[in-house]
Amino acid sequence: MTVLRIGNCSGYFGDRRTAAREVIEGGELDVLTGDYLAETTMLILARQRMRDTSRGYASTFIDHMGDVLGTCLDRGIKVVVNAGGLNPGGCADALGFMASEAGLTPSVAVVEGDNLLPELDRIRETGWTFPRAGTGASISELAQPIVAANAYLGAWGVVEALERGADVVVTGRITDSALVLGPAAWRFGWALDDWDRLSAGGRCGALDRVQHPGVRGQLCVLR
Repeated sequence: MTVLRIGNCSGYFGDRRTAAREVIEGGELDVLTGDYLAETTMLILARQRMRDTSRGYASTFIDHMGDVLGTCLDRGIKVVVNAGGLNPGGCADALGFMASEAGLTPSVAVVEGDNLLPELDRIRETGWTFPRAGTGASISELAQPIVAANAYLGAWGVVEALERGADVVVTGRITDSALVLGPAAWRFGWALDDWDRLSAGGRCGALDRVQHPGVRGQLCVLR
């Protein structure tokens, strides 16, 4: 029987640094995941990138990897995170620099395609007004400028990255559940229409946001 053990070490941008090491050292593990994004986080990252175009990602992820990347590579533990935020490529570059300084050579994949900000004018020209839930107000009625506009991607970019041999997968805005569902679909070879299995994997992925001060990390085991 094939078993996939997935441990989650982050539920938000400011989660504690020691969590990644605690999960890695807590027992057998196949995949380490981390969720770093929320709506407020996207605003924080947008403001960071306005000041410095090389920023816009969850820098705490680099700190986490500084503690565990070598161990992950030695043990064959895959890493899948949405820490790329508004700048997945910049996050991958920062990870690569840190790894090089430590004498490590991970294969890092970047999943992009969620950033709609450059496309907003074109989309509005098609007649779509992005009506606000509850009021129906158009996007053009917003009092403040739009600094971030991102669509939630699914799990299949993660699947492809892992199929290509990535040790670390850095994404922008993907669904929380995709952090778990992607590795599961990759390991077990699930197809786009394996509805029951995909549903089970997505349900496990939804548990990654459960936080409690006494919890050192979440572990999901799929068979």
